[in-house]
Amino acid sequence: MTESYARKLAAILLDAVTDKDPVVQEQVCSALCALGEAQPEEALSACEEYLWQHEKLAHPYRTMILRAMETVVSGHIGELDKDMARAIILLASSEMTRVKELVCDWQQAASSVLVAVGKRFIGKVMEELLSKFQPGALPHYFVVQTLANLAASNVFGMVPFLTSILSTMLPMLGMAKHDTMRAVFCCALQYFSESTLEYLANLDQAPDPTVRKDTFATDIFSAYDILFNHWLQSREAKLRLAVVEALGPMSHLLPSEKLEEQLPKLLPGVLALFKKHAETFHVSKSLGQILEAAVSVGSRTLEPQLDSLLAALHAQICVPVESSSPLVVSNQKEVLRCFTVLACCAPDRLLAFLLPKLDASNERTRVGTLQVVRHVINSAASQMEVKKPFILSSMRLPLLDTNTKVKRAVVQVISAMAHHGYLEQPGGEAMVEYIVQQCALPPETEPQKLGPDSEDLPADGVRAISISTLYLVSTTVDRMSDVLWPYLLEFLTPVRFTGALTPLCKSLVHLAQKRQEVGADAFLIQYDGNVTLPSPYAITTRLLTVSSNPYLGDGRGAASLRLLNVLHRGIHPALGPRWATTIPLLLEHLDERTEESLSQKEWEEKLLAFLRDTLAVVSDNTWICQLSLEMCKQLPCYNGIPQEKNFLYKCIGTALGAASSKEVVRKQLQELLETARHHEEAEREGLACCFGICAISHLDDVLAQLEDFMRSDVFRKSIGIFNIFKDRSENEVEKLKCTLILCYGHVAAQAPRELVLAKVESDILRNIFQYFSTKVLGIKVETKDPALKLCLVQSVCMASQAICSSAQAGSFHFSRKAELVAQMIEFIKAEPQDSLRTPIRKKAMLACTYLVSLEPALDEQVQADTVHSCLHSVMSVLPEPEGQGDHQESLYLDTMHALEDLLTSLLRRNMTPQGLQVMVEALVPFHNLGLLIGLFSPRCADLWPATRQEAVSCVHALLYLQLGYEGFSRDYRDDVVERLLTLKEGLMHPDPAILFHTCHSIAQIIAKRLPPEQLISLLLTMFEGLGDPDKNCSRAATVMINCLLKERGNVLLEKVPEIVSVLRTKLQQTREEYVLQAAQHSVYLLASQHCAAVVSSLLGSPLPFDSHTCTLWRALAVEPGLTAQVLGLLLEKMSRDVPFKETRAFLLSSSPGRVATVLPLAATCALYEVMSALASGPAVLELYPQLFAALLLRISCTVGVLLPRTLQAKEKRGAGSALAPRSLEPCSSAVDALQAMLLRGGNEDVVQRLELEGGWQLLRTSAGHEEGVARLASAMAKFAGPRLPLVMKELVCTHSSVYEIQRVTSTGFLAELLTSNVVNDLMLLESLLDNLAARQKDPCASVRRLVLRGLANMASGSPDKVRAHGPQLLTAVIGGLDDTDDPHSLVALEAMVGLARLLDLVEPQDLRPVLLHVAIRIRPFFDSEKMELRSASIRLFGHLNKACHGGCEDMFLEQVVGGLVPLLLHLRDPQAPVTSACRFALCMSGPNLECAELQAALQKHLQEGRGLHFGEFLNSTCKLLVRAWAGPPPLTLLLPTGFLVLHVEAEHRPQVDLEQLTAALQLLLKDPAPLVRMKAAETLGRLVKFA
Repeated sequence: MTESYARKLAAILLDAVTDKDPVVQEQVCSALCALGEAQPEEALSACEEYLWQHEKLAHPYRTMILRAMETVVSGHIGELDKDMARAIILLASSEMTRVKELVCDWQQAASSVLVAVGKRFIGKVMEELLSKFQPGALPHYFVVQTLANLAASNVFGMVPFLTSILSTMLPMLGMAKHDTMRAVFCCALQYFSESTLEYLANLDQAPDPTVRKDTFATDIFSAYDILFNHWLQSREAKLRLAVVEALGPMSHLLPSEKLEEQLPKLLPGVLALFKKHAETFHVSKSLGQILEAAVSVGSRTLEPQLDSLLAALHAQICVPVESSSPLVVSNQKEVLRCFTVLACCAPDRLLAFLLPKLDASNERTRVGTLQVVRHVINSAASQMEVKKPFILSSMRLPLLDTNTKVKRAVVQVISAMAHHGYLEQPGGEAMVEYIVQQCALPPETEPQKLGPDSEDLPADGVRAISISTLYLVSTTVDRMSDVLWPYLLEFLTPVRFTGALTPLCKSLVHLAQKRQEVGADAFLIQYDGNVTLPSPYAITTRLLTVSSNPYLGDGRGAASLRLLNVLHRGIHPALGPRWATTIPLLLEHLDERTEESLSQKEWEEKLLAFLRDTLAVVSDNTWICQLSLEMCKQLPCYNGIPQEKNFLYKCIGTALGAASSKEVVRKQLQELLETARHHEEAEREGLACCFGICAISHLDDVLAQLEDFMRSDVFRKSIGIFNIFKDRSENEVEKLKCTLILCYGHVAAQAPRELVLAKVESDILRNIFQYFSTKVLGIKVETKDPALKLCLVQSVCMASQAICSSAQAGSFHFSRKAELVAQMIEFIKAEPQDSLRTPIRKKAMLACTYLVSLEPALDEQVQADTVHSCLHSVMSVLPEPEGQGDHQESLYLDTMHALEDLLTSLLRRNMTPQGLQVMVEALVPFHNLGLLIGLFSPRCADLWPATRQEAVSCVHALLYLQLGYEGFSRDYRDDVVERLLTLKEGLMHPDPAILFHTCHSIAQIIAKRLPPEQLISLLLTMFEGLGDPDKNCSRAATVMINCLLKERGNVLLEKVPEIVSVLRTKLQQTREEYVLQAAQHSVYLLASQHCAAVVSSLLGSPLPFDSHTCTLWRALAVEPGLTAQVLGLLLEKMSRDVPFKETRAFLLSSSPGRVATVLPLAATCALYEVMSALASGPAVLELYPQLFAALLLRISCTVGVLLPRTLQAKEKRGAGSALAPRSLEPCSSAVDALQAMLLRGGNEDVVQRLELEGGWQLLRTSAGHEEGVARLASAMAKFAGPRLPLVMKELVCTHSSVYEIQRVTSTGFLAELLTSNVVNDLMLLESLLDNLAARQKDPCASVRRLVLRGLANMASGSPDKVRAHGPQLLTAVIGGLDDTDDPHSLVALEAMVGLARLLDLVEPQDLRPVLLHVAIRIRPFFDSEKMELRSASIRLFGHLNKACHGGCEDMFLEQVVGGLVPLLLHLRDPQAPVTSACRFALCMSGPNLECAELQAALQKHLQEGRGLHFGEFLNSTCKLLVRAWAGPPPLTLLLPTGFLVLHVEAEHRPQVDLEQLTAALQLLLKDPAPLVRMKAAETLGRLVKFA
């Protein structure tokens, strides 16, 4: 681009700046700036020349040009030459001062140009400005403002001019009468003073280092006098603020004596402004500057004003800070800066003022005061050095404050103190303790999300900041190391600091490691020299105990163990190497688990093993005894924390077990018994564990101590005769006994087995029962306390288990065995029969389980009583209903398991027929009528005729026995039973048919006289007879079974599952054809009476169904009525349950993870089996629409659904076998069922068509499912048209399905039906359209997309009906274009494709109103990243143009023109479908452009299949577009041309005629449409890129 062309371009844009539209103006301004980026000199010269030439140009337009000039100058100041700078300066100066009145935007723009130029050409700018800044006359407002801004932007350039400027300005101050002029003078004085101070502060970089402060003092004081004494009194708030802003920096330039003289007036004057202004930032900032100036000159007059200063500043700091108001926050910073100045000059007065306010009643006063204290500690460290004791002592009251915000402020003060050495002073330890106290605050369960300056700070905020402060002080402030080490150790053991253990341990670990780096001496702790420090034993006990609950308190377990590891030298010198190995293993165990996955029992075992290992390494009796003593001392600390206290008891037992001093062991055990809280169940358990663990090493001593305690005064006082009648004492005695009994039990369980056997009867059990029962006046009194009972049972159980697990258990003779079993049975009998409240039953039966295996054996009667009592006690309790509590459910299950174990133990003890008989008699009452008849009746067909006769006689006798049992006399004769005797003759007949008919008659008689409760027993026995080696008997059994089922099947509802299960089993055991047929008939008979029960039972068969189950299913298809009923039930089962469940992996990620539910899957398989039977045809036809719809929807919701894991394994095993059953894959099962249904329904053509087209396979896959549904619908329309009305009726109901995929499938099916003319023949069109229209608002994008596809399908299926439904179709499809809820725009894509199909068929008058909307809506898709959207939108654009041929309206013509740019660009699209669509759209656009040559060129170049030379085509097209400008209509055609040339590749740019293009764009700048003008200006600006 040549310079002359750039000037021409600038001239065109400058002419356009007068456009009336603000948007166009902004665009022109942006274009000028873009031109200036490429050619700054040309652009600036053009602007300067234009403004001089157009004197009458209105100021808003001049403003825009000046702003563009300022932008260009600022970006290219280094490239300007002096002449251009001079020209710009003259222009800007003239523009700025052309009118006297203030025209702020215009004059400010000119001033900004001068300031921008002044950054380099300060001399020339000042020369021009000073020519308009003459003595004796008030200058223009913006002359002064420009001088001020220059001083701020170019300090080193301006300060040398200030002397002359000030000397000229001072007389003008008195002449300024208007507040506006006065304000600008204040601004100038402020900037001049600030620039001077900056200059003086950087003299080493200044051009004139001889400049001194005194140079300006006189002038500044003169100005100060006017500002302070006259202007500050103004009523105008803005002027007052301007004055006070200036006074701050001016005060630094005042002569020292003058400042001293003015301070008594100046300070009160400034302070008074605090009350006059709501926003006081500028006042505070200026006050800080004045105070700094006063202190810098050593002012003595400052002291008398300190009280008022402090009071005013303190009031400001106590104003609540709102984070939304930045000026308030900034004001607080300036006020604190003032306090810093005062702290440096008058620390005593400041502290005397501040510290008493720490006791104020107002919360904000206390918080504000603490903020100031923290600030001066940080900012005036040297002045506060000697005040440290005073400040520390004053902090005692705030330490007691309970207000949350005050606490936070106190923590922040202490943090500042730590950094400046305060905590090393006496009293510093109280500060540290306070921080630790705040760390120990309970954390909020749900911390609120509040801002840092919120008025309602949660307690957790104080705790969090305290934890952070403690750690930061420990790790980053080196001087605090001596303060905190070893002092922080004191906080480990007190209970009130438990919440702070984690941060304490972390800080101590860091401090200890730093000490270790310094050296061993620095790390060594002198415990003896510091009595307040906890002993090594106390530290070890505390850290080990709290580690038992490791995730509490932000992970205190890991923190405690790490500290323990670091302190190993101080605890014992020998522990270092061992702990270096064992503690990391414990930490690793915690790291690999979470609070939920950690096994508490396993973790405690690891800690106890760690303790045992530690004690073994130490191997020092004195040390171990001291540790155990400390553990006992700490026990009261854990009252109310049962889990940790229980663990500590175990630690004590472990430590005492390792001690070699028997006296110490006995003494501590005695103390434990005396001090324990026996009324707490957890503590009793913990103490008993302690005794048990101790007994591992000291069995005799533990037993002796328990006996001594029983004889001691402590125990005797509790069990005196008179105390028995006092409720409280009696309760205490019971609890004490509970403890002792439990202790004995744990001792028996833990002590060495070889030692326990000798003590178990003589010492342990004797004492247990002695405590359990007490003699009063010689009478044995047993307790009713359930806790004591439970303890006794538990202890007996542990003792019995210990004996059983001993190697000598086989030879041990337990003389008290029967007594113990009897006692346990008494406890079991005493439990309530209707409920399960305590685990006494379970534990008593568990004790009996161990006892029965010991010698001597129990008497047979005792065994029977035991079994009977336990069964009666447990079986009478009903299980808890679901949802009543996991604890009760668990207790019930555990009790049942205990009963099972007891029975198993009894049976193993006596594995003889007699033992089994005892068990059976206790378990089941002997009612054997059904069993016996079942055994005898099949023998009526025995191979031996004599046997047949005897068998009938046995049945006859058994039935009379039953009659006698029912109350009939011995001589009673029953007519029905007597008929049995008459049937004997038929049994002798050689014809098998007569024989089996007789057997049928015998079964009828049995059916009439057998009691209902015996029927199932009879049937089950006969089922066993199916496997009889005698085939006749087996056949007779089949006949009799089916007869009984037919005659009495109505009473067998509850037994249906059992019968079906037995039938399945028998089919697996035999291969006889007659048995198979009989079983099928049995199932049929059962189903005809209990259809639902049979279906449910068969559905419960394991999947995949084996061949025998399939046989039973097909047996239900014999009779149409029953078959229809079965199919209906299966449909209900398949639809009632959810088809799948989301797996955990699917819920946490985006990957598919749906697993099929078993019941619908089984029902689907069953449907296939039933419909695979030829006889099912009539029933299938009857339920055709329901079956078709249900199975199609079943297919849809099982696509991609997996089998449950258990069935996956079976499927794999089945696939490898030779006779693999049908695939169990959920979707394939449903597809198979649908195929079977269509075949039985007479639609073989549909099945074959889909097979040929691959439709069945498509239905099974996620990617092809929609296409598969479409092919199925097409085949149904062609071959099963008459079925469609009812099928459609069923599918219509699915529009409200909760499953999205079902709605998608049904919509896809209905949509595809519209491609066929059959919907017209069946008169379904209207209802189909209504149903699809109802689904347009479906939340699923796929449904909405398929609705649009269906509506568009009318173009294929019913083109003659499109015109009649045109408005409805257009409204729906265009609504799809506006679908905003589809992130992938697939609905819009379908709408565009569908609309392209419909356009040629709708009425023109229906289409015309929506053309413009559609064209606008599809334009964004032209540039979509997705090829499909680009192609569809562009092709639709072509169809829109085609529809307008011969009648294109102006508004649509604009869209046609606007679409040319992307269409031409997309001719180079890498995707062939897009380029093809572009060719079509451009060819269709040609006729609407009203340019015959252009139309012919488009048709010539863009014929489908013809190669395209893009450069040649683009060149010719541009030329034709330019020629079209001559006439009025095509003016807007050229709008996209600028975009075209900008996007074209570099090698094609020389082919574009820019001169012609520029001329055309210049014409467009005068277009009546603002949008056109804006785009023309934008295009001109973009042309700059060619430079």
